[in-house]
Amino acid sequence: MKAWALLGAPKQLWPNDLKKQLLAAKKNGDLIIGVDRGTYLLEEMGIKADLAEGDFDSLQKNELAEIEKNVNDIRYSLPEKDLTDAEMVIRCAFIDYHASHLSLFGATGGRLDHFLSNLFMVLKPGFNQFAESIELIDQQNSIRFYNNGQHLIEKLPTYKYFGVIPLTAVQNLKITGAKYNLTDFSGNNPVSFSSNEFLPNKDQFELSFKKGTVAVIQSRDIDRFQNIK
Repeated sequence: MKAWALLGAPKQLWPNDLKKQLLAAKKNGDLIIGVDRGTYLLEEMGIKADLAEGDFDSLQKNELAEIEKNVNDIRYSLPEKDLTDAEMVIRCAFIDYHASHLSLFGATGGRLDHFLSNLFMVLKPGFNQFAESIELIDQQNSIRFYNNGQHLIEKLPTYKYFGVIPLTAVQNLKITGAKYNLTDFSGNNPVSFSSNEFLPNKDQFELSFKKGTVAVIQSRDIDRFQNIK
């Protein structure tokens, strides 16, 4: 079973077809999770969450009452807590519901401190074991995480570019079969090898490294040739 979670980041950064994706997931029997105000945003789209999690301080009393009436599994947290909402979702999805994959929407936009917290959470002990089963998705980007080893990265439809970002120290990082290959990079600090591309008529490249955790971001332009007027 897959899990899909909606956090409360700005809706203008959602994928254009988010509602369609979530309705299809619901029909397929996947787990739908609302996080704080994300639960109410699901309600507004006509989608009932299977699980709601958060301190719900971003909801009006009548909005919270509606969620409490409609959602069967609600996990309340205190505003002062050790785990972020996204981290609590990871625990619920993988430990309580035994999900095979978790897609997080609304986790990248708005406050940058929240985004960085969501980006780096896979590095924490207790969460890194789930890193390769987590994806952060917004209107322009898909972020996946990989631990040391050999990986075949598949191209996602409608995405033109990709970047490989070591989040920790890495050893012998290699990118093979892409427009720009990388041979045997080792480093101790985060770095972004950005604006790479898949080869024409080839929908995958090989990624390998002997140590660390790496993010792969597939991305696309929205309005590349924008004007002020």
